[in-house]
Amino acid sequence: MKFGKEFASQMVPEWQEAYMNYNFLKTLLKDILNFRQRQSRSPGNQVNPRPLPSKATSLKRRGSLFRAFSGLTSRYGNKNPTKDKEDEVILVSAMHTIDEEQGEDAQSYQTIFLRSSEGGSEYEIVFFRRLDDEFNKVVNFYRAKVEEVVKDAEELNIQMDVLIALRIKVNDPAVVSPLINQRNTGHPMEVIHEEHQEKRSGDVKEFQMASLDVLNHIKINTTAETPLSALKTVFNSSKSGLHYNKNELRDAKEKLKQAFIEFHEKLRFLKNYVFLNQLAFSNIMKKYDKITSRNASDAYLKMVEESYLGQSDEVAKLIERVESAFVKHFCNGNRHQGMRTLKPNTKRKKHRVTFFVGCFFGCSLALVVAITVSVYNRGLFRSTGRTQYMDTIFPLYSLFGFLVLHMVMYAANVYYWTRFRVNYSFIFGFKPGTEMGYTEVLLLSSGLSVLTLAAVLSNLEMELDPNTKSYETLTELVPIGLVTVVLLITVCPFNIIYRANRFFLLVCFWHCICAPFYAITLPDFFLADQFTSQVQLLRNLQFYVCYYGWGDFKQRDAKTCSNSNVYDVITIVIAVIPYWIRVLQCMRRFLGGHDSTQALNALKYFSTIVAVVARTIQTQHGGVILQIIAGSTSGIATIFSTYWDIVVDWGLLRRNSENPWLRDKLILPSTSIYFIAMVLNVILRLAWMQSVLDVHEAPFLHRNALIAIIASLEIIRRGMWNFFRLENEHLNNVGKFRAVKSVPLPFSYEHDDKNM
Repeated sequence: MKFGKEFASQMVPEWQEAYMNYNFLKTLLKDILNFRQRQSRSPGNQVNPRPLPSKATSLKRRGSLFRAFSGLTSRYGNKNPTKDKEDEVILVSAMHTIDEEQGEDAQSYQTIFLRSSEGGSEYEIVFFRRLDDEFNKVVNFYRAKVEEVVKDAEELNIQMDVLIALRIKVNDPAVVSPLINQRNTGHPMEVIHEEHQEKRSGDVKEFQMASLDVLNHIKINTTAETPLSALKTVFNSSKSGLHYNKNELRDAKEKLKQAFIEFHEKLRFLKNYVFLNQLAFSNIMKKYDKITSRNASDAYLKMVEESYLGQSDEVAKLIERVESAFVKHFCNGNRHQGMRTLKPNTKRKKHRVTFFVGCFFGCSLALVVAITVSVYNRGLFRSTGRTQYMDTIFPLYSLFGFLVLHMVMYAANVYYWTRFRVNYSFIFGFKPGTEMGYTEVLLLSSGLSVLTLAAVLSNLEMELDPNTKSYETLTELVPIGLVTVVLLITVCPFNIIYRANRFFLLVCFWHCICAPFYAITLPDFFLADQFTSQVQLLRNLQFYVCYYGWGDFKQRDAKTCSNSNVYDVITIVIAVIPYWIRVLQCMRRFLGGHDSTQALNALKYFSTIVAVVARTIQTQHGGVILQIIAGSTSGIATIFSTYWDIVVDWGLLRRNSENPWLRDKLILPSTSIYFIAMVLNVILRLAWMQSVLDVHEAPFLHRNALIAIIASLEIIRRGMWNFFRLENEHLNNVGKFRAVKSVPLPFSYEHDDKNM
């Protein structure tokens, strides 16, 4: 792999703009190369060759053969200050300027090209000017990030002071291991480095216990982790005093542990940032020397090594101190366990996953062929039981079809997110190494497809009992058995079938149910948005309850469900629930002060609720007035939702952006894809209005089949929405250089008094 691709693949996606623009500098080098090639082909205007060495120069070079040899230990070749002036190509100097925003002394680097009299020198002057811009950008970003992590280290110092004091207070001080007073009196993270200040008296070591005075100045932060605690937070203070119990200690320790993990990851990102940029500057200068036949890399790389980028060691020291403190305080001194937690292994692709995806996909195709042949040979499309089958069995199995289609769309999203380096794992908050790739998602979807198609085939093979005129109960229970299997796998506590992802999904699902009582995060409202596109799946679940609860499955007849007014009311409620959850989530975010636009977002979902209720009532009862009301409310909701999708969620249709009517930053290489996506979103948004237009059944399709097609189109639209929504979120993180999760710390200070 070429260095440019390797360099891009190793970048922190959210910091991409802060790295050296290697490809841009390569284009400048190509301009220099093209000019030299043109000059070499032009007989009357050739590039002046380097002058042959004169006799004096030859004597100097011959004399250099008798100098002491030091080339193998010199990093940048000849660093002798007595280097010949005529061999110098560039002069690099550091300049001190005043930062107007912060009013602080800043340092920048400038390169002077000493061969400006030669032909084509303007290209090289431009190259070094842009090279300096890139280097100053890298140095300034790194310096700002170092200052940021130093402040974070000071904060963690104080948090550790409180944790250790709380540990002593909770436990019996007589049995607590001796701890030193870990006040932050020196370099940040000196506490965490644990440079023990020991008082020796002969062979006896005396330790000074950690001070408990810090407990008088702090309060513990309580997050709304349960609906009950959320209610307490609303009616009482959001913070509470310390009660000095073990549960409090355990929770505080767990939060600090997570804070250390995220802080260590940020430090590793910074360390890798320095290494990659130094390597990039080295490679670009070597390319310059190769193209121009000059020797400028020594001087420039020496400047890089002597700059803040090469000389700063704060990050390396902080990494060492964080690891030492983490192993001692959170892993009981087990360094292997601590390092495995701080540096999780990179997830590797498993060939058996790809193998089973192929197997399940092949089995699915075979089952589709078998079902088609069975239907054709038995003439089921022309039989009298066709309508009965579509009214009863088809809704039971179409539920799994919606689920499989949604999973396939998500697998496609993961594939393209990975391809275009959208950091979906960080955005969703997956535990490192547990996120599912597109092959794993396809494995689950294809496996579920095989089970569903096998169940469909078993139902087709069932015959009516001529004596009792009833269907075999065991066969009719296949759909509910399949639902039971899927639910049991979802809640299975054993470490099989991607347990971390299943539990992550269940937690987000629980947060959606208890929407107003939890702090709303992106995975929560993202999952709720998926449910708004799966209304028909929820209605099919309702049909399961009615069909099997009232015993209609024994006669394969759904009259109890279709003739029940209660069932019709529940159908409306089921359709409203996903949108109502989003209304509650938006209001929680609005009242929490996170985003003032969430009030409008809540209004958007409320308009959709009105439209859904009107459409459902009109479908159930008919009537011209109801149809007009349903049409108008659906039109308003469609326009409102389409505008919000494209302008707010996707961030497109920016009139004055660098990409006309799109946005300034785009990930996809072709701008036409965005316009196609906007048009498709509008068309697919209109598809759900078919019920308003009273298009309940096509001449060649059953009503349930048409509903399934419309529901599938909405799932496809949601899959497309998912990609661009997360792309926009990724670009927002890139714009703010957010590459690490923000972890709430367990302790806060009274009156913001940190000088305890």
